[in-house]
Amino acid sequence: MIEQMSWLNEPAEWSLDGAVLSAVTELRTDFWRETFYGFVNDNGHFFKQSVTGDFTAEAVVSAEHTTLFDQAGMMVRADERNWLKSGLEVTSGAVQVSTVFTRGFSDLSIAPVTPSTGEVAMRVTRFGEALAVHCRGGDGGWQLLRLGHLDLPATVDVGVMCCSPERAGLRATFRNFRVGPPISREGLE
Repeated sequence: MIEQMSWLNEPAEWSLDGAVLSAVTELRTDFWRETFYGFVNDNGHFFKQSVTGDFTAEAVVSAEHTTLFDQAGMMVRADERNWLKSGLEVTSGAVQVSTVFTRGFSDLSIAPVTPSTGEVAMRVTRFGEALAVHCRGGDGGWQLLRLGHLDLPATVDVGVMCCSPERAGLRATFRNFRVGPPISREGLE
C-alpha cells in the first residue's frame, strides 16, 4: 500500500525501504495558518494516499529533533485550509506530541510523550466529520490526545508528514504505516 502513496511538497532526500519511509526536511518547511504568528505556510512534506469514508491510520514515528518546532507525524488533509497534523514536535524545550486542527486558522495542543523512548506510535481515526488522535509510547496503551471536528469531504488525503520551520535537515523515519477500518467508538477512552 505504501508504494502507491505520493508526495505533497516532495523533499529532495527521501527513501522507501519496505515499510520504512525516511525523509529529510527542506529549509523552513511547515503547515500552519495565521493563528498567533500571522503567516501561512503550506510547504511541509506530506506522503499521502486518498482514503474514502471512515478509517483508522497508524504509523510509528521517530526523528532526530534538535531545533524548535521540528515536527514528524501524521496528517489528514481535505485541502490547504482544512487539515489535521499530529506528531512529535520540539516545543517548550522538549520533544512532545503536538496536535493541530486547521479550519481556516490553525490551533495547537501539546502533551508530553510517556514514556519518552525517541519514537511514538500515532493513530488517527475518522468518524464522519470527527477525528480522534491517539499516541502510544513504548509498550503502553493508547492515549487519547484530541477529539475534534473538521468539515471533510468523503475522500481525504491521509499519511505522514515532517517539517522544520526554523531550519533544514530534520531526519524523520516512519514505519508500519497502514490504513484500515475505524476503531470502535469505545476505543476512544
